[in-house]
Amino acid sequence: MINRLVFENLKHRKLRTALSCLSIGFQVSMILAVVGLSHGMLQDSINRAKGVGADIMIKPPGASAISLSGASMPEKFLKYFAARPHVTKVAGINVQAYAGLSTITGINLDEFAALSGGMKYLEGGPFKEKNDMIVDDWYAEQSKKKVGDTVNALNINWRICGIVPAGKLARQLVSLKQLQSVTNSDEKISQAFLKVDTKENVQPVITALKAVPELEGYGIYSIEEFVSLFSVNNVPALKGFIYVITGLSVIVGFLVVGLTMYTTVLERTREIGILKALGASPGDVMGILVRETLVLAVVGWICGILLSVAANWAINHFIRANMQSELAPDWWPTALGISLTAGLLGAVYPGMRAATQDAIEALSHE
Repeated sequence: MINRLVFENLKHRKLRTALSCLSIGFQVSMILAVVGLSHGMLQDSINRAKGVGADIMIKPPGASAISLSGASMPEKFLKYFAARPHVTKVAGINVQAYAGLSTITGINLDEFAALSGGMKYLEGGPFKEKNDMIVDDWYAEQSKKKVGDTVNALNINWRICGIVPAGKLARQLVSLKQLQSVTNSDEKISQAFLKVDTKENVQPVITALKAVPELEGYGIYSIEEFVSLFSVNNVPALKGFIYVITGLSVIVGFLVVGLTMYTTVLERTREIGILKALGASPGDVMGILVRETLVLAVVGWICGILLSVAANWAINHFIRANMQSELAPDWWPTALGISLTAGLLGAVYPGMRAATQDAIEALSHE
């Protein structure tokens, strides 16, 4: 009987119920979208790092493992790396940021192709002119670019000469020498990649390089070690951002449910009086409102999952060159807990107000 009364109350106010569920759904989807973006973009970075085909990556001093850095490593180190025992291939890159988080990467195409196993061109081909650029298919699709079009970066008009599948190092590749020239970083690189003859020799080569005095302070990682650093826990700012969004979501859910339940109690004052006159205890009245809150929270949680699925599809369909998203089903139980917690917190005061109403005063309410 009580459950039937709960559902009838919610059905009687269809618009308010729908808006409350959607409001809770938005705060759930906000959490899931942020987590999905975090996981998606970190996984894309992992895929592109592995796509290089190297066994070892070297970064200059002061550059954290997963952050961008300027070109400060002497290019002459590449010859030294190539001469080391067990090292079979070496390539250096120059990474320059522009227009916010966008980057352009300079490579020696022959060295990089040898390291990565060659470039597969969906359209066009390799560099021919100094201002030629190779882009991946995600960037070309999102920017609606084709071979022969130009891309303005670093105040230079680069001509797209080739389009390759996504997943190898970067979205925009240009000649290393030309990028060094236009950024005043001649004979400087941002990172070096090494290929070793056998997997068993990767760690010995790393150990030997770390013992070289000239490389003191340099970050020297195996690719497996490097990609293992790409997690939310290793990006403090990202982890903090997720906590902030989660906290805001709890507050939003608390306010939405609190306002809904409070206005519901005001509108149903006479109804609550009738229930008390029929023998309902304060616990019964409180129980009705709590059950209504639980229904709103669960339905809102389901709406949030559906909204996050839609957001995931939209991000990966329309802007995947800039952002990548993954579904985060492991966060669904957490989102449900947050939704229920926020809802129940919001129902506490309205529920106590309803439970303590005087039956005679409630019956006299118009």
